[in-house]
Amino acid sequence: MDILFATNNPHKREEAQAILGPRFHVVTPASKGLPGDLPETCDTLRGNSIQKACAVWNHFQQDCFADDTGLEIDALGGAPGVHTARYAGEDKDPAANRRRVLRELEGLPFEKRSARFRCVVALIEDGALQVFEGTCEGHIALQESEGVQGFGYDSIFVPIGLDVTLAEISIEEKNQLSHRGKAMRMLQCHLLQNHG
Repeated sequence: MDILFATNNPHKREEAQAILGPRFHVVTPASKGLPGDLPETCDTLRGNSIQKACAVWNHFQQDCFADDTGLEIDALGGAPGVHTARYAGEDKDPAANRRRVLRELEGLPFEKRSARFRCVVALIEDGALQVFEGTCEGHIALQESEGVQGFGYDSIFVPIGLDVTLAEISIEEKNQLSHRGKAMRMLQCHLLQNHG
């Protein structure tokens, strides 16, 4: 079954496909002729994920889902939060975002760098909305790791229970404990119940 993921981020599409499995074929708006960024003008992750899903639903009238993910750092009052992708500027430069976080936490010991990733997935199915949320608790590393897996902030985020960053573990391990993995498995359960 094809399901439309309201993202044009290839990394997110790959993660979603790996989690949802072979029963579902994850396609993107770009692959159906709608390139470019989707609207993200809300002040909450939930609002943004719903806004993106609605934009794609309105365009294609096809079952679809969207996600919005934020990194919440306690020492920064929950920032970057809804501004996670644009924390260092509108060009959405992941390396610049990581540098800004590390600069703002400079001098703070590891145990005071508590943070979490939060992912909200909005599904529109036959015009009806469902929302799923997953979180991954952890800390911001003292410096960026050399890990090459993952994307975004993965190379500076150490999940609770591990002593390495998300960028240093396999995609399979990441999908088991990550915020997106948790939210996507809830989505998968819902889809299997309704389309299995």
